[in-house]
Amino acid sequence: MFIETKKLSFIHTRISKLGITHAYSRIKTIAVFQCDNCNNMFDRNLGDMDHRRISNRYFHVCSNCNAKQFAQKKGVERRQIWNLPANSDIDISRI
Repeated sequence: MFIETKKLSFIHTRISKLGITHAYSRIKTIAVFQCDNCNNMFDRNLGDMDHRRISNRYFHVCSNCNAKQFAQKKGVERRQIWNLPANSDIDISRI
């Protein structure tokens, strides 16, 4: 689940060709997520991600969880919804 984006500022120093030391800053944008498998908070660099995935329409899995196993589990849940008969009294929002 997407939570928020944060901007972090980093200050670095470098030495020019003439030997003068000066500081410069870089801003990095971080996206904060909650894992849909274990509910842990984790963050990713926004520059390394596809911007379409920064929403709650996608599932987000942290690096501690097995993403392929999570995807297989979600596929089974979706297949169970499609195999339900039309006259069943089961609430599909629970599945």
